[in-house]
Amino acid sequence: MHSYSVRDVERMLRLSRGTVRGLIEVGFVRPARGPRREYRFSFQDLIVLRAARALIQAKIPRRRIRRSLEELRRRLPAAVPLSGLSISAIGERVVVREGKSRFQVDDGQYLLGLDVSLEDGVLRVVERNELPDEAAARAANDARAPDAGLDAAQMFLQALDLESGDVPAALTAYRQIVELDPAWIAAWINWGRLLHEQGRPAEAEAVYVRACTECGEDARLMFNHGVLLEDMGRPEAALAAYHKAIEGDPGLADCHYNLARLYESLGKPQHAIRHLGEYRRLVSQERP
Repeated sequence: MHSYSVRDVERMLRLSRGTVRGLIEVGFVRPARGPRREYRFSFQDLIVLRAARALIQAKIPRRRIRRSLEELRRRLPAAVPLSGLSISAIGERVVVREGKSRFQVDDGQYLLGLDVSLEDGVLRVVERNELPDEAAARAANDARAPDAGLDAAQMFLQALDLESGDVPAALTAYRQIVELDPAWIAAWINWGRLLHEQGRPAEAEAVYVRACTECGEDARLMFNHGVLLEDMGRPEAALAAYHKAIEGDPGLADCHYNLARLYESLGKPQHAIRHLGEYRRLVSQERP
């Protein structure tokens, strides 16, 4: 089955690399890994990525976003059919059409109109500029709104886009998001990760600790915290963070990989073998 690189995703979906990475961090998609540990996306991953961004833009409540995406993935075919695929908004419901069949994916306004087709063996994902009347009116109002009036969801999308071009502005945006909505776990995670990437580990750790207080020990938060603790030369603390991560999400393959590597470096081969085996099992399940 064909898979797609990050560059393919950027080109076909017109999503920045920062946006793609942010949506992966949140857990909306779990792409497979290639032979060099690079991300490889399935056809379903591409559609879920684009849908995730649209749902955030449409201000759908966060708990419903994940439910909608899970249902969308479950209903999508493994590959684009020869007849093509159409995903659009009808009233307040999402409808996917394949030929004459259709199904509904969850209610709520969904600012998305995609035509998915195969042309000479190449996947094409084209966005239509057709919105329901209410959605169009709201989009026009949002376009006129000053940046100071953005809500947390809009600011999150803005921050994702800023990561690839203006990191200080992205950091500021993530800080403002958690001030507006302290329960927005994805903003905490991305804020801490960016600080870590910028060589500011102490600040990143302070963000992760605050995030645990506000949101609890989210699996992806604890995974990122573990990576940071490793880089800070605190392997025992990193082990504890990784174990909390897989307690929350046993299917977090990268966490098992890091545990295997870390246990090997600490001279505990039996633990390393167990986690490496679990990592390989999970990765084999993800591959087409």
